[in-house]
Amino acid sequence: MLVVFLGNPGIEYRLTRHNFGFIVSEQMSFLSSVRWSEKFHGMFAKTEIEGRQHCFLKPETFMNLSGKSVQAAKSFFKLEDREIVVVHDDIETEFGSVICKEGGGFAGHNGLKSIANSIGSGNFMRIKLGVGRPKKGDVASFVLGRFTPDETAFIPAVAGSAEEKLLALLKN
Repeated sequence: MLVVFLGNPGIEYRLTRHNFGFIVSEQMSFLSSVRWSEKFHGMFAKTEIEGRQHCFLKPETFMNLSGKSVQAAKSFFKLEDREIVVVHDDIETEFGSVICKEGGGFAGHNGLKSIANSIGSGNFMRIKLGVGRPKKGDVASFVLGRFTPDETAFIPAVAGSAEEKLLALLKN
């Protein structure tokens, strides 16, 4: 399996809602000892879980070009779409909720659109990290904005839930 954590490179994006995939990856205990290296236009790591090798990727192409990174890894490893799991922020999901889903629409998420356009399909697994929808204002400003202090305090619980769901996918 290839697990892709979506986010944007750079310190200015580090703690934003759109970087929830990156943030969660850094809090997953089973990834704490992996060695990341530059590969496939991103940061790449491998680890074994219950006797099976899995790959992890954090594209550094910026969100809207994530597909370039995913396509490079998919081609190299000759993966099927169903062997890809994308962990991403989702405005259509209430903050704190973590939902696993196969395929579906993109709800305006340019990272997901880029991946689907690059690999030729949207039939990959997703772990949606709820950030909620802004009550007012621009969606782009909202997702590129930082979490509130209350939300920040809850991020470890979200990461724990995401890790649990991801490990269940990888083990099955």
